[in-house]
Amino acid sequence: MKNILVTALATMLVPGVAVLVIPYLILQATGGMIEPQGLLGVVLIALALLGAGMVVWVSVTFVAKGRGTPVPIQPPQNFVAEGLYQFVRNPMYVGALLILFAEAILFRSAWILLYAGTMWLALHTFTVLLEEPQLDRRFGETYRQYKTQTPRWIPRRPKR
Repeated sequence: MKNILVTALATMLVPGVAVLVIPYLILQATGGMIEPQGLLGVVLIALALLGAGMVVWVSVTFVAKGRGTPVPIQPPQNFVAEGLYQFVRNPMYVGALLILFAEAILFRSAWILLYAGTMWLALHTFTVLLEEPQLDRRFGETYRQYKTQTPRWIPRRPKR
């Protein structure tokens, strides 16, 4: 039950603040929201929903298969390389970034685009300097093999 609560909080609160609250505050500070109509709006909303689905899917996978949470202080005990992890090493981050880039275009906000780029740079730095070395120490050769076969940011079909 504790893992479910922590995972729910990690899935909703942390990404929710990053991809909903902060962009909302940016829009409020920079002049409000402009919403494109028609097909572009539908496509961008679908892209944002895809990103949200990725965040939720990965969180569920962490609990079900990894026996842990997306929160670094309570990481998965088992190595997870299935589901979205077959296509990209950081699907939760990719999902959150999809939401931010969709919002930047949807609301025509250079400030949200700048925020999304800054967020990607922070996530990339965290991943390279902290997360990947920690995964290498915890899972050894299994992780090293996975790393050579699965891209960090741009999804692709799994190598078989």
